[in-house]
Amino acid sequence: MLEIRRDADIHREQGGWFEARWHFSFDRYRDPGQMGIGPLRVFNDDRLVAGADWPMHPHADVEGLTYVVEGTFAHADSLGNGGELQPGGVQRMTLGSGALHSERNGSDTEPMRFLQFWILPDEANLEPSIEQKQFTKEDRTGQLLRVIGGDPPAISVHQDAAAYVSSLAPGDEVLHDVDGGRSAYLYLIAGALRIGGEDLATGDAVKVFGPESFALHATADSELILVEVPATYTPVGVWAGRG
Repeated sequence: MLEIRRDADIHREQGGWFEARWHFSFDRYRDPGQMGIGPLRVFNDDRLVAGADWPMHPHADVEGLTYVVEGTFAHADSLGNGGELQPGGVQRMTLGSGALHSERNGSDTEPMRFLQFWILPDEANLEPSIEQKQFTKEDRTGQLLRVIGGDPPAISVHQDAAAYVSSLAPGDEVLHDVDGGRSAYLYLIAGALRIGGEDLATGDAVKVFGPESFALHATADSELILVEVPATYTPVGVWAGRG
């Protein structure tokens, strides 16, 4: 089953130095009908102005996943890690026991855009760690490139989950199957696609509930991400008993 969410229906947040689209309940935005899918609890499309910094802050029992769309993503954390990622870069930070981390626009002159989503892990109190990988546009052109979950070069995640990215030209088509007992979240970062007889435009999203097989047909130059997770999840750690 496919459930389409239009761009206009997704929560918009303005903070002066940042602009965000919060797809699921997050921070002060609460919608009982949008609490995530299985262990996919947060999905944010964030834009930071030049030089902006989200200072050090904690999380617990979270796999914090980042995909860089535009600009330079700069990272620092309380484990002593740091560095930068360019568009196509992917990062997983395991915040199992409350490590601190920050996100910053690494450019003083250009804006930065990144997707950050939380997948809740399959066990509590994991040792904090980080893994990241830089992918290129060529890597994802004309295909669904698996960047999270599974064997290298995809980065690992402490959950039976995966994320795919793709860059499609008009007329390109990619196929994907979501098995029974699994779900997925498709986000059209930019462009135009057709799925299941429906047209998607920039900013639209689709919840997919398996079993479901579908084709993504590009009708314009398009960039997308697809996150696949178990359909159900029993929360652990700080998430147990929380909405």
